[in-house]
Amino acid sequence: MKFAFYNSIALADLAYLVAAVLFVLALRGLSSQQTSRRGNLYGIIGMVIAIGATLAAPPISSAELQAGMTTSFHPLLIGSIVVAVVIGALMATRVGMTQMPEMVALLHSFVGLAAVLVGFSLQLTHNTELAERIEIFVDVFIGAVTTTGSVLAFLKLRGSVSGKPLLLPLRHLLNLAMITAIAVLGFLYARDGQDWTIEIATAIAGVLGVHLVAAIGGADMPVVVSMLNSYSGWTAAAAGFMLQNDLLIITGALVGSSGAILSYIMCRAMNRSIYSVIFGGFGAAPPKAAKGPAAPAGDVHEIDATALAAKLKESKSVIIVPGYGMAVARAQHAVRELTEVLRKAGVTVRFAIHPVAGRLPGHMNVLLAEANVPYDIVLEMDEINHDFPTTDVAIVIGANDIVNPAAEDDPTSPIAGMPVLQVWKSHLVIVNKRSRAAGYAGIDNPLFYKPVTKMLFGDAKDAIEKVVAALKT
Repeated sequence: MKFAFYNSIALADLAYLVAAVLFVLALRGLSSQQTSRRGNLYGIIGMVIAIGATLAAPPISSAELQAGMTTSFHPLLIGSIVVAVVIGALMATRVGMTQMPEMVALLHSFVGLAAVLVGFSLQLTHNTELAERIEIFVDVFIGAVTTTGSVLAFLKLRGSVSGKPLLLPLRHLLNLAMITAIAVLGFLYARDGQDWTIEIATAIAGVLGVHLVAAIGGADMPVVVSMLNSYSGWTAAAAGFMLQNDLLIITGALVGSSGAILSYIMCRAMNRSIYSVIFGGFGAAPPKAAKGPAAPAGDVHEIDATALAAKLKESKSVIIVPGYGMAVARAQHAVRELTEVLRKAGVTVRFAIHPVAGRLPGHMNVLLAEANVPYDIVLEMDEINHDFPTTDVAIVIGANDIVNPAAEDDPTSPIAGMPVLQVWKSHLVIVNKRSRAAGYAGIDNPLFYKPVTKMLFGDAKDAIEKVVAALKT
């Protein structure tokens, strides 16, 4: 009996090791568009192995062992897993690409909530010791911050809550007071294990999560989503220590560290401080009001599909800059068709991707991959920004803040210092938008008034389809 018990432990550990290796390969695969499908497959296989190994693993509870249970499997788990699979499948099939960022934020809240529930479950059903109480408290604290912060991020991305930062008076002292109170309650809980201490700490941590995200403006929400992803990873790792599950520790550490690295990269791309994202604007002064662009040298100039098609026929080099407006209009397939027509005509076409284009890291890359745009012509900002001066036509589709020259020219602008795609250096700039409205950052764009810029107003899908039709005729 003992041999079988220890043998099952060894098999579970081996399965965890295989799953961990697959998760590492998944992350490696997701680092490139060419290998992303393979990376996703590795992740799926690894998760299936992890779930199976967890269900087959010996129970860790002494009560379960005394009851003669040889695995952690429980009939209620089957119903739970089936319900979860159905819900997940429905969410994945029904969500649109424009809703993907808010869905990701919502899923992060599920991870945090699961950690909180597991922590309270262990507290209520086990006689915990000092080390276990510390693990439970850390897990519940990070989980509560992740849960409420992710829910608010979801509401901001959905538009149910204003994207403007909530800058309360003495907000930093308020954060410090909440963190101090949580630390004191954590000490009391570790010493005595009283339920009321962790319950009050959880409530305060929930308020802290809301306040941290509320103090961050809508333009920085892509970084917030990435940072919440990191939080969910560290929450999972803390839960792994609680449950004595090595795979959960490894997986959580992978997600937490990769999310933190991505957040740092995005902050550099936006000229933002990583500390202000983590601490809800700590150390950052409220953004100054922009003075607005200099007096425009003439009015905004419009162009229609026929005239643009004529310009494209004369060009040799075209760079397309996609933005959130392309996702809203679902114009990626029309853009791919435009690319094919131009390339067949001998025009060099490439795509310039800003690190924070859209509402989620890699948002535009996923859209273009879904439309089967060749990977080798999709380039990141650092790879292509220096090519705009030799480009005949730059086409901006539904992007605004990432091509705003105020980031370089206006030191009082809220996006001052943010690296942007320098499309205005092209010979001709075409900006496709529904209107001249400000972008997600809520500021005007001097690009619209530059002599090289012409506006192609209208829905992106409809406008690009008209251009394609004009090119074909």
